[in-house]
Amino acid sequence: MNYLFDPAPQPTVAVEGSDKRIPVRRIFCVGRNYAAHAREMGKDPDRDPPFFFTKPADAVVETGEIVAYPPETENFHYEAELVAVIGKGGRNISEENSLSHVWGYAVGNDLTRRDLQLKAREQGRPWDWGKAFDRSAVIGPVHAAANVGHLDKGAIRLTVNGETKQDADLADLIWSVPEIISILSHSMELQPGDLIMTGTPAGVGPLISGDTCVVTIEGLGAIETKIGPPA
Repeated sequence: MNYLFDPAPQPTVAVEGSDKRIPVRRIFCVGRNYAAHAREMGKDPDRDPPFFFTKPADAVVETGEIVAYPPETENFHYEAELVAVIGKGGRNISEENSLSHVWGYAVGNDLTRRDLQLKAREQGRPWDWGKAFDRSAVIGPVHAAANVGHLDKGAIRLTVNGETKQDADLADLIWSVPEIISILSHSMELQPGDLIMTGTPAGVGPLISGDTCVVTIEGLGAIETKIGPPA
């Protein structure tokens, strides 16, 4: 094929215990999927239908990398999240069969320009400027579900410079991983390489240049991100 411009490199994420990598197709994110976080964001945590936003595939950042403090924000936030990685595509997937489509799980950090997100929310506009910016999706190595099982409980924690900021349990998810996958697949076809960031617990807060942010999920280990000076 003769391209006018060179194609961009394929974004990928690491696989735990392997030199193989997973090509990233899309990144779906679930909004306000822990009751306490919904309350801290000023919203009712009742089980209304979940809503989603996306990040570009090339927003992925690996553990250990430095993320420059992003432009156009004065309120840059962390969000610890469980990431489910789709390994088998499908549409109209039943909740009962959803987990057969999951290849594995990873620790994630949904970096957010909170001031831009809240301004967009107030104006009824999309969240892209607050959520879908460069290097905004920290994704750790993916652990095969065949090795770690399907996670529906276990501690999820985040520290900044050693101080605990988020401390919850995956059992507190309002919408479970099987429910999320089923709902998404009834709207669009899922494919291998789709990543689903399943939501963050309460305790979100700001990061500044020089901070070190660590996210840990029981059974999946930890990821670490240092915030650098503005790009």
